[in-house]
Amino acid sequence: MPCTTLLVGKNASYDGSTIVARNEDAPSGEFTAKRYNIVKPSDQPRHYRCVISHLEIDLPEEPMRYSSVPNADLKEGIWGEAGVNEANVSMSETETLTTNERVLGADPLVRLQPACGALPEVPGGIGEEDMLTLVLPYIRSAREGVLRLGGLLERYGTYEMNGIAFQDVDEIWWLETVGGHHWIAKRVPDDAYVVVPNQLSIDSFDIDDAFGEQAEHLCSADLREWMAENHLDLTMRFEAEGDDVTPLGTFNPREAFGSASDSDHVYNTPRTWAIQRFLNPTTCVWDGPEAAMGPESDALPWDCVPERKVTVEDVKYALSLHYQGTPYDPYGHAGCPDQRGKYRAIGINRNCQLSVVQLRPGKPEAITAVQWIAFGSNPFNALVPFYPAVDEVPAYMSVTPDKPSTESFYWANRLIAAIADPHFAVCAPHIERYQLKVGGMGHAMLNATDKKVTQEGLDYKAAEPVLRQANEDMARKLQEETTDVLDKVLFASSMLMKNAFSRSDG
Repeated sequence: MPCTTLLVGKNASYDGSTIVARNEDAPSGEFTAKRYNIVKPSDQPRHYRCVISHLEIDLPEEPMRYSSVPNADLKEGIWGEAGVNEANVSMSETETLTTNERVLGADPLVRLQPACGALPEVPGGIGEEDMLTLVLPYIRSAREGVLRLGGLLERYGTYEMNGIAFQDVDEIWWLETVGGHHWIAKRVPDDAYVVVPNQLSIDSFDIDDAFGEQAEHLCSADLREWMAENHLDLTMRFEAEGDDVTPLGTFNPREAFGSASDSDHVYNTPRTWAIQRFLNPTTCVWDGPEAAMGPESDALPWDCVPERKVTVEDVKYALSLHYQGTPYDPYGHAGCPDQRGKYRAIGINRNCQLSVVQLRPGKPEAITAVQWIAFGSNPFNALVPFYPAVDEVPAYMSVTPDKPSTESFYWANRLIAAIADPHFAVCAPHIERYQLKVGGMGHAMLNATDKKVTQEGLDYKAAEPVLRQANEDMARKLQEETTDVLDKVLFASSMLMKNAFSRSDG
């Protein structure tokens, strides 16, 4: 599924948190309704069947409770996407990635083979539909998440190329699938952020570390042999002395396993450029004929040290970008008209949900995790915090009916975006004030609830009703503000209807 991922290491964030964020975007021509959910151990299946691939897997006993952001309609499976478990470990899946012909030939994707005549059906591998359900309830560290998912990939394979993030309070790991059964994973540097569009992105990988200390790199068990057998390593090398072969450069998985196609230069790389341009505005020249890095550059780095500490609000803005301040902004007036909308925006009409998981150091276990949620098109919505260490979440977030309803946060945001988009200039101030007010209320809720849990010394279980009430209060205020901004953009847009006439008939 088309998405955009932003990962922020603990020393790069404003409060020492690890931050994992990802837009889930519906495919072109579709809109996927979402909801926010808590999966209790009693609700977790012990035997799982993939809807898309028909693969069946037995799951371990004693799963942990976890949050998720599943599809409202389960006809194509769960698609849990992003969540936090009781051990304060999070998972975000998946960023759909591109690859090349050499990889697909060396390790084909494992797709469902329907029954044909006397030949029985052959199930496919696992995919975005399944991964959160299969992994998150059973892991107690980010590294453990990589290893569990990696084992499943090696055993069952996958029918699509994907990137997956795992997070605990100390580490963030990023895993990329390579072909049907192979994978690599790299630890995000503590002082850096990482942007991933729909493109295999890791640009340097220490294979010796992956097969040695595994301090910063992990991979599938036979990666080295498989690469050699299929001539996948494109690193230039030269002979130094005797039989010793010295690399001229570091191994670049993006070059070996990924793509740099014409479509990537329109659909993928501009998104990385936009976020790096935002978080590192003076690091290099980003615009014009003298630009060191442009929107179509294949040399944009996987990780960057930001020029200042990154906040949750920065993350929301970055994942709502539509190329503001450039000729490519579809709502802008700079440059030539034919440049507007030239590149795929990050904040797009097909944004389904944005989940920003913040794991905060030094907090009691019950309040370590905060899951910020937004539904619908990001330029027009608000990001709201909730505590995931609860048994249930408010109905405004968890109930998404089949048809539009202002009683649902998802549908309310879809309506706001559709109404405001044609009249962006007049509606934008209302949206900005809405985002500011909701964000401020969110931080106030966190500050007050954190203080209560800490001062009263509440343990994980005792804190649950306090957190659940805080979530309910947040959802009630959120609904009030969302209804209010809907009213405002509806009025502003109604006044600009093409059949308006200034003469009063009253």
